[in-house]
Order: sequence, then C-alpha cells, then structure tokens
Amino acid sequence: MRYVIVGSGPAGLNAIEAIREVDKEGEILLITAEKYVGYSRPLITYLLGRKVTEEKMYYRTEDYLREMRVDIKPATRVEKVIPEEKTVVTDSGEEIRYDKLLIATGGKPFVPNIEGLTGKKGVFTFTTWEDEEKVEKYIEENDVKEAVVLGGGLIGLKTTEALMELGVKVTIVELADRILSVTFDRKASEIITEALKKEGCSVITNDTVVKVNGDDTVSSVVLKSGKEIPTKLLVIAIGVKPNVEFLKDSGIEINRGIVVNEKMETNVEGVYAAGDCTEFYDLIDGQRKTIAIWPVAVAQGRVAGYNMAGKNVRYPGGIPMNSVELAGIPTISVGHSNVEDGGYEILTFEEGNTYKKMVLKDNRLVGAILVNDIDRAGIYTGLILQKLDVSSFKDRLLDENFGLVYLPKEFRKKMLEGEIKIWLE
Repeated sequence: MRYVIVGSGPAGLNAIEAIREVDKEGEILLITAEKYVGYSRPLITYLLGRKVTEEKMYYRTEDYLREMRVDIKPATRVEKVIPEEKTVVTDSGEEIRYDKLLIATGGKPFVPNIEGLTGKKGVFTFTTWEDEEKVEKYIEENDVKEAVVLGGGLIGLKTTEALMELGVKVTIVELADRILSVTFDRKASEIITEALKKEGCSVITNDTVVKVNGDDTVSSVVLKSGKEIPTKLLVIAIGVKPNVEFLKDSGIEINRGIVVNEKMETNVEGVYAAGDCTEFYDLIDGQRKTIAIWPVAVAQGRVAGYNMAGKNVRYPGGIPMNSVELAGIPTISVGHSNVEDGGYEILTFEEGNTYKKMVLKDNRLVGAILVNDIDRAGIYTGLILQKLDVSSFKDRLLDENFGLVYLPKEFRKKMLEGEIKIWLE
C-alpha cells in the first residue's frame, strides 16, 4: 500500500502517525510545498518576537518522520491530482502514484487587489516560517521602525505583537468597526484594543488600505478615508482561504473547502482530506463550514489516517475555538459566542479587564468568551460539545468558584475519567 500525504501541517502529520499505528509496512510519502517540515505554524509570531528558538518550532522533526519510515519531498508543490490514474503531478512535472491520497494543504492567505501592491518590496503575508524569515530579514536590512498591519484578526494581532517586541511601532488597519470582530464580541474586543493602545499600538477601524505608494519599495499606504501613513513595511493579514485551487478539474467536490464525510473521505474513491482545506459539520448548528484551528486539524488528520489504513473511525464534527494571549491578556472563545440575536440567552460578568460571557440556547451552552480568566475553559467546552441541559446550574456558570462540583454526577464522572473526548470520539 502506498500512502501519499500532501501537506506537513497537523492534519498531515497526525494522519501519518495514525497510519503507522495500523499499517507498519505500507509506504508513506509526505509532499510539502514548504522547505521546513513538521513545524508549528502558531509559533511563527513568537519566533519573530524572539520568544522561542528555532529548535522549539518543530512539532514533529524530519528525523522523527524518517524513523517512522516516511519519505519526504520538501519544497515540492502538487499542482494537479488525476484520480482516474491515481496520480499527483508536482511543480517539477513529476508524476507520483498513490493507492490512498490525503490532501492536507491547509489555508493560504487572502491578498486583496490593492493599487500599487503587486511587486513592491516590503509587502508580506505572514502564515509560514518562510514568511517569518523574509520579514525578519527585511526589518534588519531596512532598519524598519514603523509598520502597518492590514487586518485586525488573530493573525494580524499576533503579528503586531511580534513586531512590537522588535521595537517596531505598529498601526493596525481594520475594515470592520472593531478588531477581532469574528472571534470576539464588542466588549472583549474593546478590552484588547485598550490594552494594545497602552502598549503603543495605533488601531484604525472602519477603514482599509486602497493604495500602496513607493517605487520599488513601499513608502506609505493610503486609506479609503484619505489618510496616508508612512511605512516601510506592510503586512497583509485579512484572512486565509482553503488551499484547493490545484484541485480544479480533479472531480473532487469543493464548496468553500473540500467536502468530506465523517471518515474524511472525499467524493472520489481513495482520496481523503483533512484540516483547514476541508469543510465539515459544526457540532452546534449542523452546518457545513471550515473550522481552521489546530485541534480540529489534529482530530481530522487522525481520523483520515486510521480510515486510510483500514481502521473504521468517524469524526463527530468540531466547533470554533481560539485560545491566545493578546497584550498580556489570556483569552478564549469557544462555540457560537459572537451572536446578536436568534433566541439566545446571554450571561455576562465584567470586572476591570476580566470578562466572561456565556451564550445559551434552549438551556444548553452553545458558546463562551473568557478574557483574563480562562481556568474553566475545559469544562465549558465539554458542556458545549455534550449539549448538556444546564438549566439546573446555569445561574452558577459565571461564579468565581464554578467547577465540576456543580455538574451532574454522571457528567462529572465521565469528565474526570477522560471519557468525554473534546475533539475526537
């Protein structure tokens, strides 16, 4: 059996480990467009900010993979999949045969059509280790003191913090009326905004970049409002989209992401997909969507790997969840926490920079936001995933000492014994 894995992120790597648990002898080939294999993408901002070393970047090393008898093709891009021939074609024109194929190509940054953007030095996206290297080198060679980050989501904010660690003054430009508008509600966004401003960051909302000035190198950006901001560095961080363009004409079904079933199978026999390039059911509302987070990619990768090797495992679905420290403030959002209407019951607690929000529907917890107090995030996540009726203790959800003691005995027992699996059942 020959397994071909396209993509070396958490989905691809966990698929490899799952395959090897079941099939000790099959041939495994890992193809990745990146020159660095098996690193943790969430750490690239910490590397830029000099909070971690290169040695700490690796999630799984190449030596580890080779010990598992995995052949690796780094810096190799798959440009075409031909299912009827069970073949993938690389950017060098090489044709590679497979028996089972996993597509785990993740997401790619969305770059808007901005006047003067194309070909300018000093303009970067920031989603890979190679991006980090380019930005770090550019800052050092050009003595960058000011930067503009286009996009106030999680990628933009973590990039902002890394740049500020290097002594760069950053201006965030966000089209929405607040930063973190997808991840957090208005109150949580306000807390983070004020904390960033206290650290010296400028935040501009309800605006966007419409023009990039400069000859060969960016010298300033012009906003829709007419404001011009001098800068040597522009980072585009307005979001990512599933990296699936190379699958055109393959016959593999794609909506926004690759459509998969609960075994991570596509509509094409022998072809599986996992991670940020896929779309699957949200456990809360049952809608198909892309949930581009590390734990979901890990779980989907393992399910795909098991099924590729012949073990019957099903993925139950996932929920949105983000856990990140911003401006020194730990935060978590989980489930459907950023809702405005639709019959939801909202419970909140506010005290200084501490903010907690519970979102309920039909006496079941469907979402939570935690700012500066994240100790019980695991319990809240378990309640959401198990769809437990919380009516008997919902008035205590925001209590400072809320814990397992308030939960039904059977649920408490399962959680303590590890029977409740948050991401993989």
